This record gives sequence, C-alpha cells and structure tokens, in this order.
Amino acid sequence: MPIEPPDHRVERSLRRAGAGLVAGVDEVGRGAWAGPVTVCAAVTGLRRAPEGLTDSKLLSPRRRTELAPVLADWVTAYALGHASPLECDELGMTAALRLAAVRALEGLPVRPDAVILDGKHDYLGGPWRVRTVIKGDQSCICVAAASVIAKVRRDAMMAELGPEYPAFGFEANAGYPSPVHREALERLGPTPQHRLSWSYLDGLPAWRHLRTSRSQDDSEQLSLGF
Repeated sequence: MPIEPPDHRVERSLRRAGAGLVAGVDEVGRGAWAGPVTVCAAVTGLRRAPEGLTDSKLLSPRRRTELAPVLADWVTAYALGHASPLECDELGMTAALRLAAVRALEGLPVRPDAVILDGKHDYLGGPWRVRTVIKGDQSCICVAAASVIAKVRRDAMMAELGPEYPAFGFEANAGYPSPVHREALERLGPTPQHRLSWSYLDGLPAWRHLRTSRSQDDSEQLSLGF
C-alpha cells in the first residue's frame, strides 16, 4: 500500500491550540557505533512541500542528497545540533539527544511555541511544549524536512572523516554497524570517533578493556551481533 505523503494536520492542530510557530524535530545517529548524534529543527509554515518529501529512510541516498539543498532553501528556518561521541558516552543517549535537540532549537532565529518530535518518547521535555508523533517523519511535513536535512548533513560529516580512518568505511556506513566497520574494529580497535560505552565493545576481546561505564539507556546500544 502506498504511503501517504506528509501533511500539516498536526501543525494545524497545534496552531489551533495557540502555537504560533511550530518546529519539526528529528534525529539521526542514535544507533551508530561512531560519530555524533545529530538533530535538526525545521520550521516550514503551512506551505506545500517539495515533491517527493518523506521520511529520509524511505529515500535513496541520491534522492536525499538532491532534496536536501531544495529543502534548505524552502524551509522558513532550520538549525542543526550535535552531541559528540564523548557526550553520548558521558550522558547516555537520552540526555545526548536532548542536548543535541536543544542546540538545534536554540539555533533557530525565533524560539518555537511548540515542537513536533518524531517517535513516541519525549526526550526533550520542559520547558519545551512537545507533541510526539509516531512515524512523524512520514506524516508531518516539518518533521520529514528535518529528517532529510539531518540525515544528509550527518552522512556528509561522516564521509569527511573517511580519509582519516579509511579502514572503517565511514563514507559508506556513516558510523553504523556494517561488515567493513566490524572487521576494522576487530583489527584496529575503536577510534576517537567511537562511542566507548556501547555494547559492541563486549564482542571485541582485544579492546574490551576500553569500554567505559554503561549508560542508563544501554538497552538502545547495538552489539557486534548485528
């Protein structure tokens, strides 16, 4: 069954409830072994979306790359926030996501009155007025725009690290689990770009001693048995 294109229904609902400016927020990098977690906050107003806009995961890499600059020009405003691998380790993923999201929201030229957050868990919390929407990156235009911009920017950041760490294939896997990434970890160990509290280190006997203390939300971390 074809997926319905995203629309402004949730944003209109928030506006009827008194929110003048609504931002869509989405993240990328939560499940990666290496690199930052990246959050985009996008304000789109109620204009018609560019053709083909949907959740970034449903678009080919080529289509995402083509669409991102179109969206950057089309949105009313957007901003990106990042939490580093070290911050992910020290804070845990929920707090790291919140840090990156706050950085993105505070980077907007005007503070939004409400935020549409992709997913069922409000990792942002007060004082932000948050509406969580499961699969919001498929159903809400502003969240879909944020998902594409965040994905393309983080992929580009990881590709820029590729020449520095050529064995890890960051330009292809963006720091996520892959056979190439796993083989490089087993042979060379983690780089400064890796999250050292993640459970993948449990499967690396030669490097297990580098693992830092587990964060409270360790259940979200991916092991080597992908």
